[in-house]
Amino acid sequence: MDTYFLIKTLHILGATVIFGTGLGTAFQMLAAHRRGDPSGIALVARNVVSADWVFTTPAVILQPITGTALALLAGYSLWDDWILGSILLYGLAGACWLPVVWIQYRLRDLARNAAKAGQDLPAEYHRLFRWWFALGWPAFGAMLVVFHLMVSKPTL
Repeated sequence: MDTYFLIKTLHILGATVIFGTGLGTAFQMLAAHRRGDPSGIALVARNVVSADWVFTTPAVILQPITGTALALLAGYSLWDDWILGSILLYGLAGACWLPVVWIQYRLRDLARNAAKAGQDLPAEYHRLFRWWFALGWPAFGAMLVVFHLMVSKPTL
């Protein structure tokens, strides 16, 4: 297996992990939220936080490394429109993801505390969940466009 193919495989796997884990954990969080059970939300949020550390974070770190290596090995400039667009959109997705990680910790803790106290979810939980939901959309859209740019390599 040549170096380019190995790096490309790692890059594609990393993108798949980021997108798939993000979509899967978002679905689980939304489903738990809709059920409204604080103990269920706490469990799901705990698993989502774990998934971010185990799967998403390593893939997020790997993507720029493998992407840069692929571009250089293939003879592309990092200033090519589609690469620069991908970098900017990846940065947008990351700028949305970082606060989401903190929010997930808070959602987990708020739900756990409500479950232990036998109380309803507090107003802070609902406010933070709205932010979590809102930040997911630009990150999701940005990653869809990044996939398009990586596959089609258009001149913009």
